[in-house]
Amino acid sequence: MDRNERPRIVISKCIEFASCRWNGLMITSGFVKKLRDHAEFVPVCAEMEIGLGVPRKPLRLVGREDSVHMVQSETMLDITGPMQRFANGFLDTLERVEGFILKDRSPSCGNKDVKVYPKMGKVAPSTTKGSGLFGKAVLERFSHLAVENEGKLNSFRMREHFLTKLFTLARFRTVKEAGGMNALVQFHTENKYILMAYNQSAMRLMGRLTANPGRKDPREVIGEYENLLTGTLAKLSRYTSNINVLMHALGYFKEGLQAAEKSFFLDTIERYRKGKVPLSVCTEIVRSWIVRFSEPYLTRQTYFSPYPEDLVEITDSGKGRGTG
Repeated sequence: MDRNERPRIVISKCIEFASCRWNGLMITSGFVKKLRDHAEFVPVCAEMEIGLGVPRKPLRLVGREDSVHMVQSETMLDITGPMQRFANGFLDTLERVEGFILKDRSPSCGNKDVKVYPKMGKVAPSTTKGSGLFGKAVLERFSHLAVENEGKLNSFRMREHFLTKLFTLARFRTVKEAGGMNALVQFHTENKYILMAYNQSAMRLMGRLTANPGRKDPREVIGEYENLLTGTLAKLSRYTSNINVLMHALGYFKEGLQAAEKSFFLDTIERYRKGKVPLSVCTEIVRSWIVRFSEPYLTRQTYFSPYPEDLVEITDSGKGRGTG
């Protein structure tokens, strides 16, 4: 199975693709610049697609009774209908996609934390926040995929989770295209440690599916497996689960390692548990042992290289550390 399968990502066009924000500017993102070498992007500016120019009057979300409207605050133009029609029509055309990168807090593209105003005029926003109209449509249809806003991706943990999910789903696409049980078994074998790091119980259930005891049609089994896969990857992996995976890996080398090496590795795991080093420090140690001992099973495990290495960047905004 090709570990370098390129994921397909829908992205807000104002992030590194065009100067199309309401003020005529473009959002810079070093992360997106690097990712462009490894993914296929589908840039879209929902506001321009419904006829708004650049620059344009700012938009805001306004709560009206039991619904939220998108309104151009200075002109009072309500563009809720056009935006919803575009969002639904555009998303209908997507034949293959593994992820979305959306503009943070945008009244059109934001997937969370978007200000909602109680009425027009110079008033404070409500305490309740929501999703932009395009972002909401994305979540209604594709929340099972890798969906995140560019602000959250400044967090190392959120970025790590996003990439792991994104490239795992891209690898799974080859299973769906093959449509057979052999491809599913191979995928499960190679991604077993990733699944263990997210949910060990789900991993076991998915393993039983690959055995196909009921002799179901392979495509039906693949569909059931996909539902479990996306559910398993829905939340960040917990540090305790990652430690469990690392200890499993240690078992493959216990006979060949010196006592000092084992002690150093266990100390490093403890530092990871306390949040003093990232998970990658621990996995790099294991990777060195995989090479040293030519361990065939672990060589195939995507857990130790879940996405291209040049996307690994140990920088963090300090926000959204998550549970890992």
